[in-house]
Amino acid sequence: MLLRVIHETAYDYLPPVKTAQHMAHLKPRHDAQQQVLSHRLIVVPQPAQQSETTDVYGNTRAFFSLAGAHHELSVVADSVVATQLPSKPGDSVSWEVARERMRYHRGAAWDPASEFVFASPYVPRHEQFLAYARPCFAPDRPLWEASCDLMRRIHEDFTYETEATDISTPALEALEMRKGVCQDFAHIMLGCLRSLGLPARYVSGYLLTEPPPGQPRLVGSDASHAWVSVYLPGTQAEPGVWADLDPTNDRMPGEDYVRLATGRDYSDVSPIRGVIHGGAHHTLNVAVTVAPVEAGAAADAIR
Repeated sequence: MLLRVIHETAYDYLPPVKTAQHMAHLKPRHDAQQQVLSHRLIVVPQPAQQSETTDVYGNTRAFFSLAGAHHELSVVADSVVATQLPSKPGDSVSWEVARERMRYHRGAAWDPASEFVFASPYVPRHEQFLAYARPCFAPDRPLWEASCDLMRRIHEDFTYETEATDISTPALEALEMRKGVCQDFAHIMLGCLRSLGLPARYVSGYLLTEPPPGQPRLVGSDASHAWVSVYLPGTQAEPGVWADLDPTNDRMPGEDYVRLATGRDYSDVSPIRGVIHGGAHHTLNVAVTVAPVEAGAAADAIR
């Protein structure tokens, strides 16, 4: 599937910002599962400096600085991505076997996925997460089957409510309220898996949504999305794999998803963050449009 993603971010400042430095994770990942055919990052006012690097998790991040006073900041990321349907994981080891493989002991082979067992800034390991996850993780149950069950339970138990939480709401508080948004559901599932000793990482991105029958697709009506990637350890002959699960929608992400970045939690992959001098008060508006690109229009979209 060929998808075009336009992510628009606009800040209004009062009083004006004198100087600013920003970091953005707005370029989709380019790998075997999806290919970035084009990407443009348009920043207004014109930055004094702008560069692109790769972080420790393989995400592309853009840095830009503004040296002059400005009342407004506009950041538009325009990307065209070719996605494909991921392979469904086959049989997996039991979750206990997977957990033991992640534990350190002398002579054990190091697995990079073990980093994602530990607590992170937004996702603590906690007994409350463990208690919530236990019914899904019966003895000797395959890890993939148990993880899918946990995803389904979160989807059924929690209410999607945009006003219930914000970026600063702790995952444990969202667990207690049984309310939140995709970011909260992803953090809760991460907390459950990691509290069991299982590696899991946060995935940011986008999901293609379809308008009601007979209605046009609304520009800017979509939003960023978040889900979870679970690590399924391999064998001596086969490497381990990461498999994605979306607790917000109770499904495995498919070709209608665009992966933006992966990390320990939201703090590693926030779309834009920075340091500003001035601008004591500000308003923020974000608009996201995800739309399929027709075959005949692909060349124009890429240009």
